[in-house]
Amino acid sequence: MMNTVNTSKETQRLLERESKYGAHNYHPLPVMLTKGEGVYVWDVDGKRYYDFLSGYSALNQGHRHPKVMKAFYEQAEKLTLTSRAFHSDALGEFAEYITKYFGYDKVLPMNTGAEAVETALKLARHWGYRVKGVEDNKAKVIVCENNFHGRTINIISFSTDPEANKDFGPYTPGYEVIPYNDTKALEKALQDKNVVGFLVEPIQGEAGVDVPDEGYLSKAYAICKEANVLFIADEIQTGLARTGKILACDHENVHPDILILGKALSAGVMPVSAVLADDEIMLTIKPGEHGSTYGGNPLACKVAIASLQVLKDEKMAENAEVMGSYLRKRLAEINHPNVSIIRGKGLLNAIVIDHPNKDAAWEVCVKMMENGLLAKPTHGDKIRFAPPLVITQEQMDECVDIISRSLKEVL
Repeated sequence: MMNTVNTSKETQRLLERESKYGAHNYHPLPVMLTKGEGVYVWDVDGKRYYDFLSGYSALNQGHRHPKVMKAFYEQAEKLTLTSRAFHSDALGEFAEYITKYFGYDKVLPMNTGAEAVETALKLARHWGYRVKGVEDNKAKVIVCENNFHGRTINIISFSTDPEANKDFGPYTPGYEVIPYNDTKALEKALQDKNVVGFLVEPIQGEAGVDVPDEGYLSKAYAICKEANVLFIADEIQTGLARTGKILACDHENVHPDILILGKALSAGVMPVSAVLADDEIMLTIKPGEHGSTYGGNPLACKVAIASLQVLKDEKMAENAEVMGSYLRKRLAEINHPNVSIIRGKGLLNAIVIDHPNKDAAWEVCVKMMENGLLAKPTHGDKIRFAPPLVITQEQMDECVDIISRSLKEVL
């Protein structure tokens, strides 16, 4: 896939510098951003765009939300890091705030999403050995096809995406992959008494916003309870108001045994993630058995509190529900013959491009970029539409017009 867009000399210079000195582990659109505010970003030439990816849902609150930035600046002037060798007043405040916010006994703060997933998996195994009574080194976690939980060696060991795991072996054992949205397969897998956890995305975002059948999560949760297996929800991308509820699991009144959060936990300001669980699970981890130098640092704690608070204060989940329904309705009205599927929940949405040209989705995204909207294809033929949750109806109308025009110009 070649870049098929004309760029300024300054943009080209900066793109070439990044390509020369940076690893080639991403394939970004050829745009060089320098500023962001709310639903907008600007490039180095001063052109403004709508951000329809939101940092893969890290920017639910919008770019540089003023209340989050205020908390960041105030704490940055006092104390940024202690490591967990010492206490900080911010950590206890954050721990009390987030556990009461989501209804858990304890939180274990980390930095990145992948770290949080690894933490949850360690917790599940520890619980399995120390509470459930699984034989040493026999613990198994059930995962789903087409999952995306991160890119560590351990996590890609149970990925079904060849791009994620090809030539990265040998792989870590201890996992069984079953089809997504298939409770019968889950029931069968949980007959194994060594299973300690079921790790699942409430909606598979990286797979192209694959929304499971209504009732899937609640039935899967009930199956796990019956089998004495931990239900582990990866809400890194689906959580924090993105799907029209604070958590995607809230749509089915499911309270995960282990909840994994990241991305918008900091409103896109810095890496912050967290794992929440009750005492029976969390207190199996003893001093020295897990940790992170930056996990729970004072700056992250204050930013996370502010990020969570503005979600509620500004009713961002409610806006995501209304604007998401409106977006899908407007996309359907375009009625483009090469858009075969429109799907999503809240403001986590995707369209599927049905076209003989395998690069059609990429070319549509390049055209949308030229027309002032940034989105990115995933798995070839799918384009995600996930703007910040502060978007208004007037802005959404303008964005749908850009999408419609771009589709017509390319396809």
